[in-house]
Amino acid sequence: MTTVLITGANRGLGLALAQLYAADRADVIVCCRDPENADALKQLAASSGGRVQIIQLDVTDLTSIASLKDALGDRPIDILINNAGINGTPKVQSADCIDAEGWINTLRINALSPVLIAQALRDNLRRSSEKKLVAISSDLGSTGVDYGATSAVRSERYAYRASKAALNNGMRGLARDWAADGVVVGILNPGFVRTDMTGARGAASSASISAEESARGLIRQIAGLTRANSGTFWDYRGETIAW
Repeated sequence: MTTVLITGANRGLGLALAQLYAADRADVIVCCRDPENADALKQLAASSGGRVQIIQLDVTDLTSIASLKDALGDRPIDILINNAGINGTPKVQSADCIDAEGWINTLRINALSPVLIAQALRDNLRRSSEKKLVAISSDLGSTGVDYGATSAVRSERYAYRASKAALNNGMRGLARDWAADGVVVGILNPGFVRTDMTGARGAASSASISAEESARGLIRQIAGLTRANSGTFWDYRGETIAW
């Protein structure tokens, strides 16, 4: 049976991924900062017949990451999905003004934490049959995508874009350096998902998709992850994204 671990699983895309994997009868380990208030996750775990396990994890805390490893022990993890992330500081991150502390915090959560979690659980991945490491990235991390000089996405999200570009680079490095272990790495853009994080929840924009639609697409791409496409950057539909 496939064992999947998902960070940031208490809402939005992470929750949708957990629900779909659980429905497919995978063993699902869901991580979030505050399990006590994660009502949807608790409901999912209660209805799963013991296949869904909730573990507390603050991705910014090295002690919390170590505790996650201790809780798992030598348990094999087939698919590790680093989904936890933030939009960035609430302060402006633009060509005219940079909030330095907010920039560093965004990089820590979106780019550094996924690498640290992957390193902590490297042996768990190696013990599994699938050995799949997945990072939920964004096409905003692509240097090759130009949103236009007047785009708010371009002018106000410098920290977020930098963090996703750094995430992509780190994961591409692991794809190369862990290839000998049989670990394959997926760097995936979920699309513009209607969630609290994107600010598009409930929006009728034709450019946005539901968390479930994105999660279904991501699961298809994860299923198709192999040595041949390890370390490449693509979206939930399977389309390659320029670096």
